[in-house]
Amino acid sequence: MDIPGYNDKPILFFDGVCNLCNSWVQFVLKHDREKQLIFASLQSPYGQQAQQEIKKLQGSVPDSLILYHNNKFYTRSAAALKTAGLMGGMWPLLGIGFILPAFIRNAIYDMVARKRYKWYGKRGQCMVPAPGVMARFLPG
Repeated sequence: MDIPGYNDKPILFFDGVCNLCNSWVQFVLKHDREKQLIFASLQSPYGQQAQQEIKKLQGSVPDSLILYHNNKFYTRSAAALKTAGLMGGMWPLLGIGFILPAFIRNAIYDMVARKRYKWYGKRGQCMVPAPGVMARFLPG
């Protein structure tokens, strides 16, 4: 995936209308000490591009979280755990979740992802980043 000016940064793509996903983005913004993570909604042009590339690679397209880091896509539970690992502080300790087999982690992740709108709600439109963090979001 080629995004001029952002190729060396980890990019977290998220469902921009999902309240749970937006809360995760706010959490990451607060705890990403190095301010290295960049964000884009899955509904944005870059989010659509990421989904198309994943579809070519994996055949299916996740609709909640995708992390693009070091020229590799992480989806589902791997995206969440890898994102925590990039935040610094104590959050990388959540990487211990990788000891669980992917089919178990992803079963739990998929259950929450399927029910996220019912449990946490859905916005009518993608969130608009606050001016202080706008630079951490891909344009468009």
